[in-house]
Amino acid sequence: MKKTTCKLATLLLLGIFAIQSAYAQRSNILKVYNWADYIDEEVLAEFPEWYKEQTGEEVEIIYEVFDINEIMLTKIERGHDDFDVVCPSEYIIQRMMRKDMLLPINRDFGNTPDYINNLSPYIQQELNKLNVDERNLTDYAVGYMWGTAGNLYNKEFVTLEEAATWESLWNEKYINKILMKDSYRDAYGTAIIYANRDKLASGEVTLDQLMNDNSEEAINTAEEYLKAMKPNIAGWEADFGKEMMTKGKAWINFTWSGDAVWAIEEAEAVGVELDYVVPMEGSNVWFDGWVIPKYAQNIKAASYFINFMCRPDIALRNMDAIGYVSAIATPEILEAKIDPEVEGYYDLSYFFGEGADSIQIDPVQYPDRKVIERCAVIRDFTSKEDLEKALEMWSRVKGDNLNTGTLLIIGVVIVCIIGWLIMKQLNKRNNNKRRKTRR
Repeated sequence: MKKTTCKLATLLLLGIFAIQSAYAQRSNILKVYNWADYIDEEVLAEFPEWYKEQTGEEVEIIYEVFDINEIMLTKIERGHDDFDVVCPSEYIIQRMMRKDMLLPINRDFGNTPDYINNLSPYIQQELNKLNVDERNLTDYAVGYMWGTAGNLYNKEFVTLEEAATWESLWNEKYINKILMKDSYRDAYGTAIIYANRDKLASGEVTLDQLMNDNSEEAINTAEEYLKAMKPNIAGWEADFGKEMMTKGKAWINFTWSGDAVWAIEEAEAVGVELDYVVPMEGSNVWFDGWVIPKYAQNIKAASYFINFMCRPDIALRNMDAIGYVSAIATPEILEAKIDPEVEGYYDLSYFFGEGADSIQIDPVQYPDRKVIERCAVIRDFTSKEDLEKALEMWSRVKGDNLNTGTLLIIGVVIVCIIGWLIMKQLNKRNNNKRRKTRR
């Protein structure tokens, strides 16, 4: 009996030591889940050293990437993956808050400055339009990058006047030369805007009302217009669109402003002239932000990481590396981004504050106040039922994209595979019979 008790006590102690060891090891790891190509890798590598300087603690980064918001969300929600820091888009942040999947961000950094204060008040204001149950979204998320959605176009084949309206996406002139983002929320909003362009122009409805209309009528309208657009679409892309545009394989790409910046610069190097415009009917302004999921196991390092991302010098390096625009708005960033070679002056006072109302700056990265005034934030669907209806609509839109020739090829391939499997099974039986005969 004593031996048994002793063994049980030993096993219990070993178990406790193992748990303590695993916890200690995990507390020295920071798991980051971010979009692909969305951070300066050198900045990422420098964080552990900075963290040790601030806290005296060691940390190692495990870094993973995703390319679609919903894939990221599913991994965390259903798999309970213990990522410490994640970078979703605004409507997914709102959904995660509704599902109580986020922890509030602790801004007690001791002797370390609170760089989160460097966020543009404009960003804070727009994010807090998505508040949930009287909880400020900015208590749970810190803006990282932001931008607009619009048309990236090849100036050799598409004029500014054509690209500056969503009608270009429905123009048969560009059949098989248009790329669309594989994003049901962006596509939905664009279709609704274009379908109601006359009501929008007359002031009968606002852009915010249109883009966030979750009614069955709106979903049906979006499906009708997206299906009408489909014959022109060469592909639904998450990341390959900018490369196809730089190679001249597509002429119009519905895309995000940051991807447009990258594509314009790359195309110029190979003699292809691209440009970007937010169509006159209006579009969405989007925001990505850092959050801490409730399954996080290194909350302290996660908070410090988010704070580190808000340092002006770090924000600038990330912007230069990826082409997107930081949510940080400090004099250092404004000074670094002013470009005397830019034609025209733009009003950025909404973002940088007083004194920034006539600035020579890249209007693709930093849209003029007039452009922002014809944009709205996309909110999450208000109910699970509405979301499911929208996803079913999106599935029908994309699923109907197979023409007769494609279906015939798929059918031939399936028949060939089935025939090959049958032949393989017959050969296996014949071989077995021969073996039995030899015995």
